[in-house]
Amino acid sequence: MDRIGKFVADAVLGIDTLWGGDVLCASGTGRFIADSWFSDEPLPLAYTHPAAVRIRKSGGVADKSVDRAAIDEYLKEVDLPAAIAGIKSEAAAIGGNRGAYLSGLALSVHAMWDLAMEILGRGEPVPYARSVEASTGRPPEPSQPEAKRQRSAELLARAGYSTAGPAGVLKAVDAWRADRHVPMASVRALGNAVIANYDRLCERNLLPYLPKELTAVPRANIDFLPIKDAWFSGSMNYLGRARSADGSPRYEATYEINASLKISVPEFEQLVSHEVVPGHVTTFAYLQNLYVRGKAGFEATVLTMNTRAATLFEGIANNAILIAHGVTEIDQLPDEDLQIGVLLALLQDDAKNQSSYLTWNDKMPMQEVARILRNDFLVTEERADKLSGAWGKHPLLGRMYLPSYRSGTERVAAWRRQYKPEQILPAIYGCHGLVDIEGVPNIISP
Repeated sequence: MDRIGKFVADAVLGIDTLWGGDVLCASGTGRFIADSWFSDEPLPLAYTHPAAVRIRKSGGVADKSVDRAAIDEYLKEVDLPAAIAGIKSEAAAIGGNRGAYLSGLALSVHAMWDLAMEILGRGEPVPYARSVEASTGRPPEPSQPEAKRQRSAELLARAGYSTAGPAGVLKAVDAWRADRHVPMASVRALGNAVIANYDRLCERNLLPYLPKELTAVPRANIDFLPIKDAWFSGSMNYLGRARSADGSPRYEATYEINASLKISVPEFEQLVSHEVVPGHVTTFAYLQNLYVRGKAGFEATVLTMNTRAATLFEGIANNAILIAHGVTEIDQLPDEDLQIGVLLALLQDDAKNQSSYLTWNDKMPMQEVARILRNDFLVTEERADKLSGAWGKHPLLGRMYLPSYRSGTERVAAWRRQYKPEQILPAIYGCHGLVDIEGVPNIISP
């Protein structure tokens, strides 16, 4: 591992450890900030230190049972500020698009460090605006759900669901979802069928615009796993550590879906495109392949939540269903049921941003936030509770990750309207080098 790789590994896995994450855990119940480790490089002291095990076991800095003695011991041996400073210094020396990516990574990790120190009572409160800008590159702003909600109401009415009266649209959505409910007992079979369909769509509407070397890369080597009582709606766990007989990666991943999740078949179709193909699994597999072929640096192997790169990845994932169908607008999708599903999915991600804004900018109580998310963004009661509570009030995810969905989605959608597929698709999938949401405009081919 070279100098910049060591700094990245120490900083990312160190921050992940402080917040209780375990990058080698195959489940979203154990993972947190670090989304992947597939380089075959030895794990650094930031992961292997004995105190790191104790920190992870206690849940990290945000947990009431955090092991402060273990944190003190850990930070004596693992110098995270030095690792973050090292990324900044190396980024300046490297320059160009890679240097810009590394600089953005350092900015995000530094914010996560300061948030950890705030929680431990060892640092000043981190302004909400700084947290959002560190992960998205933009200042915080409230969501604007009106157009999506209005279009949903029009489509629901056409489908035979009355939207009249108080809370009429919400009642119509609930009825529409109930009529199209995904039974969790069948989620694996349904997932496999949807994955196969979207993989075929990508052969027609994505692969022609990417380098031929990516054609043979598996875009959806994934297994769906229902999980009970999870705090998340679902977790894509990219592993990437399995190898074929010739030593090449198998690009494997799992997706854990909350067994209590109430989701319709059209929303599930959007979920598969988001999490699997051509969304997160496809994106990570392509980056792993680029790393193996020497087209991306070590930083592409330890992908990280709450960063500007993660904002780009969420933007790709939320536009993935449109990419697969070869269209740029929701109303160009082949049937109106699917259009409703996509609108509701995007309203849910608008609700994530709104939960963040209302909780941390407006200091609104959880119960009021949940009411707004349910009524204005048409989410289920279960989602309103989770997004206003476990997610929205989380001191890291609530301030840095929830805004990334809407921010990335809107920018990727705008670029896809502005540029031809052969210009924008190679850029966002890393074919010109790994970039974050701020770096994409610098690498789009003329």
